[in-house]
Order: sequence, then structure tokens, then C-alpha cells
Amino acid sequence: MTGFEQIVGINPWTALFTFCNMIITFLLLKKFLFKPVKKMIDSRQKEIDDMYADAEASKAEAARLQADYEERLGEARAERDRILSDAVSRAQKRESEIIAEAREGAAAIMTKAEADIAQEKKKALNEVKNEISSISISIASEVVGREINEADHSRLVSEFIGKLGEADD
Repeated sequence: MTGFEQIVGINPWTALFTFCNMIITFLLLKKFLFKPVKKMIDSRQKEIDDMYADAEASKAEAARLQADYEERLGEARAERDRILSDAVSRAQKRESEIIAEAREGAAAIMTKAEADIAQEKKKALNEVKNEISSISISIASEVVGREINEADHSRLVSEFIGKLGEADD
């Protein structure tokens, strides 16, 4: 073989050795490089998948907690509204009771005042009656010149008051 054929030519033994060398290199790389790298990539992928799963679980838990919080908040608002409505109804009921008590008190005061007025009127009439009777007795005893007894006195006073009552009407 010439020099050119040696450079370009194919030697079967060299090709066989190169092929065996390539297979051995590939097996060594597979055993010592590809498997550990694949194992490392798989473990990283598993970690990432676990992190995604944890994130999804956390997200679901957060959504559940938020829903629970909103439900409790709704219940608290409903309770607040119920308490307010109860307080308003109790206040209105108490207001009605106070107004009724005030009206009853005012009516009692008016009734007592009317009774007091009537009593004072009677008392004043009795005093006037007594005074008029004593004046009339004095005048009558001077005019008649005699003493009037109690029965005559009562009769004269009643007649006089009757005449006064008729004159007022």
C-alpha cells in the first residue's frame, strides 16, 4: 500500500479495534456517567414533582382555610345582624313600655289632680257656706232681733246657696 492508501484506506483490524474501543468507551460512559447523571436527573425531577405536589396541597389547604374563614365570617355577620335586630326589638319594646308607664303615670296624676281640685272646690264651698251662714245669721239676728236655732240656720243657708247656684247658672 502506498502512503495515500494507508491514510485513506480502511484496515479491517483497525476498524474492529476502533469499534471495540468505542463500545467499551460507551459501556464505561454508560456505567460511570450516564447512569449517575440519569439518577441525579431523576432524583431532581422527583424533588421538583414533590415540591409541585406540596405546593398544590398547600394551595388546596389555603383555599380550604379561606373558604372556612369566609364561612365563619358570614356566620359572624349573621350573628351580628341577629343580635342587632334583637337589641332593636328589645329597645322598641322597652320604649313602648316606658311610654305606656308615662301615660299611666300622667293619667294617674291627672285623676289625682282632678280629685284634689274637686276636694278643694268642696272645701272652698263649705268655707264659703260657713262664712255666709255666720254672716247671714248675724245679719238676720240683728234684723229679726232674735236668735235662730240650728235647724232654721241650716234651712236658710241651703236656700241661700240654692239661690246663689241658680244665679250662677
